[in-house]
Formats: sequence, structure tokens, C-alpha cells
Amino acid sequence: MTGLSVEILAAAAPAPITSAGNTQLGVAVLAGIAAIVLLITRLKLHAFLALTIGSLALGVFAGAPLDKTIVSFTAGLGATVAGVGVLIALGAILGRLLADSGGADEIVDTILAKAKGRAMPWAMVLIASVIGLPLFFEVGIVLLIPVVLLVAKRGNYSLMRIGIPALAGLSVMHGLIPPHPGPLVAIDALHANLGVTLALGVVVAIPTVIIAGPLFSRYAARWVDIPAPEQMIPQRTSAEPEHRPRFGATVFTVLLPVALMLVKALVDIVVDDPENGVQRVTDVAGSPLIALLAAVLVGMFTLGRAAGFTKERLSTTVEKSLAPIAGILLIVGAGGGFKQTLIDAGVGRMILDLSEGWSIPALLLAWLIAVAIRLATGSATVATISAAGLVAPLAAGMSTTETALLVLAIGSGSLFFSHVNDAGFWLVKEYFGMTVGQTVKTWSVMETIISVVGLGFVLLLSLVL
Repeated sequence: MTGLSVEILAAAAPAPITSAGNTQLGVAVLAGIAAIVLLITRLKLHAFLALTIGSLALGVFAGAPLDKTIVSFTAGLGATVAGVGVLIALGAILGRLLADSGGADEIVDTILAKAKGRAMPWAMVLIASVIGLPLFFEVGIVLLIPVVLLVAKRGNYSLMRIGIPALAGLSVMHGLIPPHPGPLVAIDALHANLGVTLALGVVVAIPTVIIAGPLFSRYAARWVDIPAPEQMIPQRTSAEPEHRPRFGATVFTVLLPVALMLVKALVDIVVDDPENGVQRVTDVAGSPLIALLAAVLVGMFTLGRAAGFTKERLSTTVEKSLAPIAGILLIVGAGGGFKQTLIDAGVGRMILDLSEGWSIPALLLAWLIAVAIRLATGSATVATISAAGLVAPLAAGMSTTETALLVLAIGSGSLFFSHVNDAGFWLVKEYFGMTVGQTVKTWSVMETIISVVGLGFVLLLSLVL
């Protein structure tokens, strides 16, 4: 995505579904979000239905034709399921293979033997940061969740004490560190130096992930003291396998998609020629779908066959892995539908219009614009793209270091307070078996800490450099 400009993305954006004024649109956004929260918390309606009704309510309050609102919602739902749903399904298959073969037990037992007590949250944030470096957030989630849940259960840890550091590691990588799409688009739009941005991003990311991960998890564990949800822990579908896969083979299988995506990212940066044969191969092999599919196919041999599975048992394992994720797919898809309805209603443009008259320092302005768009649309990528496009003229006279810091300020703002209009919010909620309120007190607060602390370190670097 290094060559993908903000102008191209803007040109590809769908036309607004309404021409409502900013005031009416602002009221509509608040009404839609309020409807979703009330339906879930007060009326105990299933989140999928609440998100569907809330999206329609948003369109009605914004004065949009109902048929266009339905098109926006279904398009967003379809795009989210197409992009994330297949990854969740492949992750579920890999998780069940890990569980049934004993591979997950091997990883968890090794982690528990090497890192105990207070060291465990630090081990989880390190693992998540390494795995999250080349991965999309959703891919990192589906790879890490089985390990997080089993470590919490087997080691008798609070789920938040283990889960928050893992989520923080993934989220910080997603928002601040190239080669993730958001930072890459901002680097391209602002003509920032990739190497300098990457180096400064690591400097900002390390203290940020420590504060938002292991340190904050102490408080999150007190606020939301819940065990790992039994229904989400990969359960064996049959008796103990004949043999456990070796630790090395198990780790190789889990890290295979990480390696494929990292190779793709490095080739894209070094070669940077879409017509180059090597880059075309790595672009295919390193796409999330192919990388996870490869891990599943390899896992059938390194995990299933190594545990003595027959062809019939492998087929049963795959079949039984898919049923538990049906609800998650619908909820995450509906979250994507609500987000798309917000975007098509013109909420991003509304925020940009309102911010044009702000007169504040460039780094803070970029962060605030990204925050506002993130809160309104629920999309970190949309927030990054929109904010980068708006502040691009300010980068013209900046030094290489200042431009890199501007990219990091935008990335920090794009992570601010994930809530009900973010598909990631529902992904975390369902995987960890939390209520909406518990998810806000843990996941949403963690995202806000990352955003604010990240901005703080960006501002400190601007004073030093």
C-alpha cells in the first residue's frame, strides 16, 4: 500500500447517503450509538440485532432514504465478513487443531514454565508485539486468543491481566508501526521518510505498550475480574492424542503466517515494484488469507499428523471448529455495517469541515482530527487517511523528523476510545466473553491510554529532536 495515495482512496469512497447538515448529522450519530447501547444493556437484545436496528435508526435521524441506508449497512457487513470473517474462520480451525493435537498445551506449558507470576504479563506483551509486527490486528487476535485463554485458565490468572498486555501489543503495532496499512498511507500522504518513521515509531511504541499493557492490566483486572470464557477456550473434541506435537513444530506453525506477512512487507519496501515477479509472489503468499490458509494446511501435518490423527479425525476437527464462531461473525459483521453507515452518511467529512478553522500546533491538530474521526466512524484506518489528507499541506515545510512525528501523532489519534461503532470492539468483547460495560472499562480505556500516551511521547520527542 505504499503507493496508494489519499487522493485515490478518497476518489474510491462511496457517495454520501444523505445531505444532512452537520447539526442533524451529529444528532443522528449520537442517536444511533445511544440506540445500540440501550438495546443491548437495557433490553438485553442480541448485539447483532441491536447493531442492525441502530444503523437503521442512524439513517432515519440523518434524513437518509431507508433503501440507501440498507445498502450502506449490508455493504459494510459484507465487506467486514469478507475481510475479517474468513480470517476468523481460519483462525478457529488453527485454534482447534492446536487444541485437539495438544500443540496449544505444549506452548502454554512451556510459557508457564519459563515465565511465572509477575513476569507473565510482560511475556504476553512481548509475544503479542513480535507477532503483531507484520499482522493485521484481526489476524493477531485469532492467532493469540487460544494461547491467551489457555494461559489464563491453566495458570489461574485473571483474564485481563493476561489479555490486556496481548491486546496492547497488537494495537500499538497496528497504529504506529509500518508496515501496517494506516501508518503506510500516512507516510505516503505526508511524504515522510519510512526508515525515520519506523525508528521513531519504535521509540514511541515501547513505553506506550508498557504503560497500556502490563501496567494498566493491574487496574483492568480489578475493574473486570472474570475468568477465561469456557465456550471460547479451544476444547478437545475427542480423547487425548497419541503424541503431542513438538514445541518447535507448533511454534513454527503459529508463526508461519507472521513470517509470510513480514517477508511481504519487507519486499514491498525494498523492491517497491508491483510488476516485479518476486514482489508479486510475496504479495500473494503474504496476504492474510493465504498466510493463514497456509498455516492451517501445514498444521494438518505438523499438528494433526504428528498427534496421530486420521483423515477422518482431521475432518471432524475442522467441522467442529466452525460452529462456535457463527455469532462472532454476525456481530463483527454488523459492527462493520454500522461503521460503513456512519462513513456513507458523511460523518468523516463533517469532522473535517468542523476542524478547518482550528488554530493549534500541527502535531496536536493532527491528533485531534484523527481522534474525532475515529470516535465518529469507528475506523482507525479511515481516521488515519482522513487526518493525513487534511494536514498534508502542513508537512510541506517540515523537517524529516517533524514529518515522521506528524505521522505518529495521527496514528496515535486513530486508536482513541474504540466503542460500539468499531468492529474490533465486538471482536474483543465476544472472544473474552465480556459485557458492553466491561469491554468499555478494559479495551476502550486501554485504547485511549495508548492514544494519549503515544501523543505524549510524540510531543516529548518533538521538544528533544
